[in-house]
Amino acid sequence: VQLQAFGGGLVQAGGFLRLSCAACGRTFSNYVMGWFRRAPGKEREFVAAISWSGGTIYYGDSVKGRSTLSRDNAKNTVYLQMNSLKPEDSAVYYCAASGRMSRLQRDFGSWGQGTQVTVSS
Repeated sequence: VQLQAFGGGLVQAGGFLRLSCAACGRTFSNYVMGWFRRAPGKEREFVAAISWSGGTIYYGDSVKGRSTLSRDNAKNTVYLQMNSLKPEDSAVYYCAASGRMSRLQRDFGSWGQGTQVTVSS
C-alpha cells in the first residue's frame, strides 16, 4: 500500500493541526494505520495507531489526551487531530500501515514520506 501524509505546517504553541494520510494500492481496511514522529536528534517514536475498523486506538504517552486518531475507510484516509500543541511536538510525522495492531515500528511495513510539524513557542 502506498501512503501519502499531509497537513503539517507551522503553528503556535497551544494551537492545533490535523494530519491526514491517504492510502492507495491495496484495500485500506485491511491495514492497521499508525503515526510515528521523529524530532531532530531523536529516535522515531510511536504516536498513535488505529485498528482496521477503528474500534481500537493506541496513543503514545506524549500525545495521549491531546490527540484524536480516526479513519474513514470509504475515503482510504486516516486523520490525526492534534490539539494543545507544544514546541516538543515539532517533528516529521510519518504514517504507516501494518497487518497487526502494534506500537512497534518494526510491525509497520509501509511508510509514507512524512510531513513536517513545527510548533513555535
